[in-house]
Amino acid sequence: MRKIGFLLLLFTTASFAQSTVGRWSLGFHGGGNLWVNDMNTRKVGFGGDMFIRYGSTPNFSIGLQGGYEELKAFQSPVYIPEIPHEYIKLRAGNLNLVGWFHLAPGKSFSPYAYIGGGIMMYKRVNGLNIPYPDAKRVITFHIPAGIGFEGFVGSNTSVSLEASVRVTDDKTEFWKWKFPDWYGSVKAGINFYIGASDMDDADEDGLTDTQEQRLTTDPNSPDTDRDGIKDGEEVRRYKTDPLRTDTDEDGISDGDEILKYRTDPNQTDTDGDGLSDGVEVNKYGTDPLKLDTDGDTLTDGDEVLKYNTEPLKADSDGDGLSDWDEVKSYRCDPNKGDTDGDGLFDGDEVRKHKTDPSRADTDNGGTADGAEVMKGTNPLNPRDDTGGGGIGVAPLVLESGRQVTLHGINFAASSSKLLKNSMFALNRAYEALAANPEIKVDIVGHTDNRGDAKDNYRLSLRRAQAVKAWLVKKGIDGSRLAAKGMGADDPVESNDTIEGRADNRRIEFRIK
Repeated sequence: MRKIGFLLLLFTTASFAQSTVGRWSLGFHGGGNLWVNDMNTRKVGFGGDMFIRYGSTPNFSIGLQGGYEELKAFQSPVYIPEIPHEYIKLRAGNLNLVGWFHLAPGKSFSPYAYIGGGIMMYKRVNGLNIPYPDAKRVITFHIPAGIGFEGFVGSNTSVSLEASVRVTDDKTEFWKWKFPDWYGSVKAGINFYIGASDMDDADEDGLTDTQEQRLTTDPNSPDTDRDGIKDGEEVRRYKTDPLRTDTDEDGISDGDEILKYRTDPNQTDTDGDGLSDGVEVNKYGTDPLKLDTDGDTLTDGDEVLKYNTEPLKADSDGDGLSDWDEVKSYRCDPNKGDTDGDGLFDGDEVRKHKTDPSRADTDNGGTADGAEVMKGTNPLNPRDDTGGGGIGVAPLVLESGRQVTLHGINFAASSSKLLKNSMFALNRAYEALAANPEIKVDIVGHTDNRGDAKDNYRLSLRRAQAVKAWLVKKGIDGSRLAAKGMGADDPVESNDTIEGRADNRRIEFRIK
């Protein structure tokens, strides 16, 4: 139980890790030994050592080791004339120059090995500790070598356990045979350290206390600025300031930059897009490691600072053209679904009608592109225009049981806000209702299939309600109108294409 308690003590010393460099230490060890010689019976003896040593490098100490051993051996039966005594003890003192090799310097639990050389002086006695009449004090060589480990139990104190072999000459028991005599020992002890080491690291942050004093960091706190990174890692690995939570002042702590976002804690704008890492993460939700988060080929910085577009949406206004295409290819407004106000989305103009999204009347025939599309004329042929913008467009026919799509009613992206370019189509619907006061209609909103189905249903209903509200405000009796939402449940075209999705986003009159 005592051995178990000793080992537990060694393994619970993590808070007392110390360096031995530049420090003197004094140790006292005691334990048992076993003398191996030319006699045939071994006896356990006891002995003790003390040492004084100096830590010259993190891994090496040198010093003097001295000790006293009582070695025992027995011969039975006695049949060799050269061995006149059956029981022998050696009272042996030794003094050695020893080098210690520290295998885990600066740690609270440190294995070590040592080897040295010196002398041993001994005298033979019998079992009653009476010197033999012919016994003399003998001096011989002495080579100690051992392994062990020590654990710090305080800032200046450690305990240790070691096993060693001590080699001597072959005549310690009178008789010379083939091999040198030797003895092994197992000892436990306590060591005291004197002075402070230049390599001490009280908080185990990877910086010595001396270095921390020079840097003005806290030697008792492994993370002085509390940014989540140890002071030693900041200085040696990441080259950040251990006194500043946010070295590059981008609004993100060094710890979060390194551990959470993988950004460069020394660069305000890791991806070089013109937005600081903190602004990307905390304000816009963009990726601080990607120049172009939404993949529309405009950098996040240009989207925010130059074009005022949404850096998380490739098509900010939801008109079917990417922000890049609007800005670079077609010179239209990436924040307006209908740049020229002709009643057609920019995407529809480019992909479906082949008209110019920046010109309301592409063919210069006198009628807006949207009006031509609703009338059924060619917005690319000026000869079929009637002039006057919408003049000449046939009135909306409302017949009971019919279903009529109100082309040209447009909303802001993901919103029920009516766009200004919807006025022509809304007025056309108003005129038809005003001309037929007995007609009642369901105003039905539709969306494409992108997004959550419940959200699409709610959006389609709000858009239908917005059209109803406009007509009521214009003068139509609200009891004649019922707003309904269908979401994406009743498409008229495939949702697999941009054109199909554009057709599916619509407002219909279902005449009762």
